[in-house]
Amino acid sequence: MRQTNILSKLDWVTILLYIMLMLIGWVNIYAAVYNIDHDSMFDFSQRYGKQLMWIGASLILMAVVMLVDSQFFTTFAYYIYGAAILLLLVTLVSSTSVKGAKAWIKIGSFALQPAELAKFATNLALAKMISQYNFKVNSFNSYLKIGLIIGLPILIILLQNDTGSALVFFVFILVLYREGLPGIFLFIGFLLTSIFIVTLVYSGGVNLLIIGGLYAIIYCFFIKDYKHFVVFTIGLGLLYFIPTYMIEQMGYDISVGNIMLYGLMLYAAIFSIKTLLSRHISKALVYLSLLGALIFSSSVDYVFNDILQLHQRARIEELLGIRNDPLGVGYNVNQSKIAIGSGGITGKGFLNGTQTKFNFVPEQSTDFIFCTIGEEWGFMGSSLVVFLFIFLFLRLIYIAERQRSRFSRVYGYGVACILFFHFAVNIGMTIGLAPVIGIPLPFISYGGSSLWSFTILLSIFLKLDSDRMDVLW
Repeated sequence: MRQTNILSKLDWVTILLYIMLMLIGWVNIYAAVYNIDHDSMFDFSQRYGKQLMWIGASLILMAVVMLVDSQFFTTFAYYIYGAAILLLLVTLVSSTSVKGAKAWIKIGSFALQPAELAKFATNLALAKMISQYNFKVNSFNSYLKIGLIIGLPILIILLQNDTGSALVFFVFILVLYREGLPGIFLFIGFLLTSIFIVTLVYSGGVNLLIIGGLYAIIYCFFIKDYKHFVVFTIGLGLLYFIPTYMIEQMGYDISVGNIMLYGLMLYAAIFSIKTLLSRHISKALVYLSLLGALIFSSSVDYVFNDILQLHQRARIEELLGIRNDPLGVGYNVNQSKIAIGSGGITGKGFLNGTQTKFNFVPEQSTDFIFCTIGEEWGFMGSSLVVFLFIFLFLRLIYIAERQRSRFSRVYGYGVACILFFHFAVNIGMTIGLAPVIGIPLPFISYGGSSLWSFTILLSIFLKLDSDRMDVLW
């Protein structure tokens, strides 16, 4: 029988991990919002009862996906993507604002978040594009096509004012790296992030001193022109210390930051032109990248102050230590760390979490569900949950690598990367290592949209894997 064949070809290890994480989430949602007047875990008027319904519906969704021919997902990938984009646009135009974001569509008493559905739709479209015959990731035309596929949902979701969901789509760069994207793009991304942080934390020219010093090291490492490295380092130091001395000792009203910025820009521009004319391409790339870094650094203040919203700026400043507001913007994270720390090695026990019971941590059943695990299960229980996630990620990568079709492999890496991003950022923000951007912990946080989205995302991959032996290429 075909049904028997389907069941025998499924990866039951992954399905078992999926079910275990959902059950852990259900139990901890019950603990997070426990009400003595509604102490039954099957009370469907409470969040834990509703989550049980979402879990049941998710299992039905998984079964439905398994009955669909896997060729459906490869054939209609672009149509699914187009439907997701259309749904995002409808949400942008017609939905009402919830906590400042127009990201939800009300369907009776249920609220659907299309941004969650757009994740697996974008993953399908990206896999479809990359799996086309003779498609090469490392070409200008490919960059444009990939940028359009990934960038369109990011733009619409940003217009919905849902920055957290938009950031998830950037994780596809890891999928592209697996498929041949040069590592320099990852390095540039890391470099720009570092420049953004340095520019926010330091001012008065110190940020430019750090950026210039970083590029001096890069120049020395790649070009191995040690004489120029020494001259540039000395010049950089003079460019900072002479204006600083003039301010401190002579009382001149000058800006060290502006002098360094314009001086370094002039230096980078002159040597970019000189090296391009002399056809020293590798040197020219370093100088051009320095010029781009300086321009990016000078635009950070505008992006931070004029584009990001007040609460987003406050959360980033709190994370970077620029401000200390434990009773304001840092309250959630501060209380979350207290809850996790108070759990100790073995935890306080089921339903014995004081931080949980007295509602010290807002959003404890959704974004901050991990602090409930930390408080009641302790280090041992938290480690178990982290281990289950790591085991899931390793399993997904293993399954992706055994695929015979490029479409399935690309899609599988997309699944692993999306789930990993959610896992890392969600747990990171509960322990103060990442800004609070409001994304759920996969399969554990309360919510129907996210659980269904993650279920469909995973189920499609399991279906593709079950049919891998029927694929000839």
